[in-house]
Amino acid sequence: MARQIKIEQIDAEEQLLVRLAYACEIEGLTQAEAAARFGLTRLRVNKGLAELRQRGILRVSIDSVYAASAALEWQVADRWSLRRAVVVPSPERPGAVTTLVSAGLGGHLGNLLADRAVTRFGMSWGNTLNLATRFMQPLNRPDLEIVSVMGGIARGSDVNGYEITTRLADLCNAQHSFFLAPIYAGSAASRQVFMQQDVIAQALDKIRGCQAMALATGDLTRSLLVRDALPRDVTPQELVALGGVGDIIGNILDADGNPVAHDLNNRLIGLTLDDLRQVPNVILAAGGAHKVPIIRAALRAGIVNTLVTDENTATALLAEDQPGR
Repeated sequence: MARQIKIEQIDAEEQLLVRLAYACEIEGLTQAEAAARFGLTRLRVNKGLAELRQRGILRVSIDSVYAASAALEWQVADRWSLRRAVVVPSPERPGAVTTLVSAGLGGHLGNLLADRAVTRFGMSWGNTLNLATRFMQPLNRPDLEIVSVMGGIARGSDVNGYEITTRLADLCNAQHSFFLAPIYAGSAASRQVFMQQDVIAQALDKIRGCQAMALATGDLTRSLLVRDALPRDVTPQELVALGGVGDIIGNILDADGNPVAHDLNNRLIGLTLDDLRQVPNVILAAGGAHKVPIIRAALRAGIVNTLVTDENTATALLAEDQPGR
């Protein structure tokens, strides 16, 4: 229904701006076409549309299940100065969150790995990364190398880094290589022996040279690391007692993103947090209420450039990371 004007005069400036908005948003004209129609410069059209949005005259309404996700992507990326946030809708059934986050990661990796500028890509292990390969379309990137970035576990499974690295490389028709080491050494001293080996040093140098890598994470109660990779002389309970909330490729972090003061962190054979900060694009894919503390810790540690998560997790991260909390 048309609104009636209350004063006997015309605001020519607002009228022009509204005409521009109608031309661009309803008729579908480009800004260049609208400029030509009204005898304006393209810059004037651009500034006019921006002014309409600032004044609340021009508003965008998006009626889609993905609308909240799109808004959260901007908020999360802005809050932690990320390169990108990928937020997927949360499922009605909490147990399905991993599948949806994996789908979001798969779509993101499909676009990322199609970029010829990415010639070496790192892949960690875990159920989220395993499922992500199921949501990717095949690529032809014989110039690309996929490298595993985390030590392996003895038990063979689909979520082991070796299997995931091989599957992603096959999907991309790419080369691949493995980081052939356990996740943890028996002691800090034996770790030094491992790290001095040429094969380990060379493999870590290769991993540090990745343009991007994908990581998953878990808490200290139900994660694969706790189930399959913790040394027998370490319990999750003692890590939690020291403030541990989860791990990032084997580094046990507290709520503020600092390594906990436990000998296990000195036994890690792999990348340090400082190493991760030097990688141009570290992609962390994780979702679920139980992972909020470790995701937040990784964000606070400054080791994440791209976050892939779900709406509920993103909302919790934003709510719980306000000043004073």
